[in-house]
Amino acid sequence: MRPPAVPRRSLAMGLLLLASPSPNLPLLGAAHLAILGGVVVLGALLAVAQRAWARCSQALRVGVGLVLLADTAAWYAYQIWIHQPIFPRNLPLELCDITLFLTIAVLLRGSALLFDLVYYWALAGTSMALLTPDLWEQFPSLATCQFFFAHGLVVAAVLYLVWSGEMRPRPGSVRRAMIGVNVCAVFDGAFNAIFHTNYMYLAQKPQNASLLSVLGRWPWYIAATELVALALFLLLYLPFRRGKNARAVQ
Repeated sequence: MRPPAVPRRSLAMGLLLLASPSPNLPLLGAAHLAILGGVVVLGALLAVAQRAWARCSQALRVGVGLVLLADTAAWYAYQIWIHQPIFPRNLPLELCDITLFLTIAVLLRGSALLFDLVYYWALAGTSMALLTPDLWEQFPSLATCQFFFAHGLVVAAVLYLVWSGEMRPRPGSVRRAMIGVNVCAVFDGAFNAIFHTNYMYLAQKPQNASLLSVLGRWPWYIAATELVALALFLLLYLPFRRGKNARAVQ
């Protein structure tokens, strides 16, 4: 079934919407910019710490992974405690959720194959969620703070792994990342059709302003997103196109 119609917006209107304040958090206001800046600073500080104490690099990496794992476990435990229904609308099926779990695996196990996915998904996807957050509660609240903490730490962790020289995307990683995104989209699309959900925004655009606001109506924005993702992935690979293959940290 086709989702409800989304009002037509011109490119100019969409860009104006992206620049307008969110009802939950002023988009690119002082608080939002502080959060975004904090993510970059945290990634840089972790990279500096890793380079300064190279012998403790594994402990640092695993420590970041355990913090992210503990935060995720605590969040789902809280959801259960307040009797928040998990199925079918609050399952970890969004691309950001999948990226989070794969990032935890990379930090704990040092998988180069998984890093080939999370490098692109975090810096092109999770970072976009930070730039144009689809918040469902007034900021600040426990839910919105957890949203920024989890998403921010994922991006900071990937930046830290790259800037410290711990890991790099390997040749062919763009192809693997694109295949992975589409596998997730096929699964989520089928799940959406059966349970009337909206994972990965495949059935309907988010209510808040986002890049999808300027990519046309349903279902054309889905195809446009595919092209945007490929372009972003290629740009993200440019610094490494002549570099050495990534090494898996043990």
